[in-house]
Amino acid sequence: MTYGPRLVVVGDPAGRRVAFFQDALRTAGLPGARVVSWPDVLGGRARFAGGETVRLDSPGEDPETDRLLRGVDDPARVEGTGRWYRRFTSAVAGLAGSVAAAGAVLVDDPAELGVLFDKRLGHGRLRAAGVPVPESPTSGPDAPAVRGWADVRALSAEAGLSRVFVKLAHGSSASGVLAVESNGAGRVQATTSVERGADGRLFNSLRVRRYTSEREVGAIVDALAPDGLHVERWLPKAGQGGRAADLRVVVIDGRATHAVLRTSRSPMTNLHLGGARGDLDAARAAIAAAGGRWADALGVCERAATVFPGTRCVGVDLLPTSGWRRFAVGEVNAFGDLLPGLTGLPGSGAEGLDTYGAQVAAQFRSAPGIPRTPMNIPRTTGTSTT
Repeated sequence: MTYGPRLVVVGDPAGRRVAFFQDALRTAGLPGARVVSWPDVLGGRARFAGGETVRLDSPGEDPETDRLLRGVDDPARVEGTGRWYRRFTSAVAGLAGSVAAAGAVLVDDPAELGVLFDKRLGHGRLRAAGVPVPESPTSGPDAPAVRGWADVRALSAEAGLSRVFVKLAHGSSASGVLAVESNGAGRVQATTSVERGADGRLFNSLRVRRYTSEREVGAIVDALAPDGLHVERWLPKAGQGGRAADLRVVVIDGRATHAVLRTSRSPMTNLHLGGARGDLDAARAAIAAAGGRWADALGVCERAATVFPGTRCVGVDLLPTSGWRRFAVGEVNAFGDLLPGLTGLPGSGAEGLDTYGAQVAAQFRSAPGIPRTPMNIPRTTGTSTT
């Protein structure tokens, strides 16, 4: 693609994501993008013109957008993700229609967003394609609905799972995630960032806590269930420095370009919950010492990305199991590219570029500031299984 089309980015005009993308355009010698806000899209005020190329970015940074989508006034509240999903997918479908009617081009496939933002559907799509994923009794469109804690217990027991993650089907940033453990004596405990108020309302907290009463765990799950839940096996993760470790790998046009190792003393590795960036070189050495290949780990991520061919850039959560010998995909994120300061992997074609610069380079190869590197050469890899 040449760099002639006029660019539009739908996102938060004051947010970091839009700023990083605009910086990448300027660095490449391209004109800045026109910005359309998500509230304008949700309010039916967004307009597009023929010849424009429209990029969608995350609606997650703007409190007003969150209020419109979830219908809650306190952004710390956990509830409302089911409503968020219905409103967001409806808005994207309407936006796609407006873009097409105007003679403009939408960069990504809106139908795939509906799958990527439903952990049950995304897990099922990956599993059907043979991508290694944690075992799950709620995977795919025909899986049973989880109506509350009783269903979580029954489905987990039927699948022989004593350690599971219970996740909001449409959640992000570890919101509403519980790492649940049970033993043969019937004792249940959960690790989560969810804080339950005296009135039963749920709030996201920056402090990870542990609930050791089944009554408390059940009450939280029951409160989350109306928004939709996904249950999957809690895999024993590899470690680094006594901390659990996983990876976020960005894949652009089918090629893994960026990777960050995330470590934590809790089951959740998110940075806002006390996670920290780990030593990626040490992780690569650990993989080699275990008899594996770093290229195969990246290959799992690239295979996951090919399941969503209409989405040019995804962030893949890669779970290395204990010992660094096997890998599984936790989920694939539509807007998983917010990794400030991270430059491309050696040999990726994105060396020296951040995730936004790499996306611009992939889309506008002949722009004056774009390095002449092959951003879309498929990587030759082996296979990896759980």
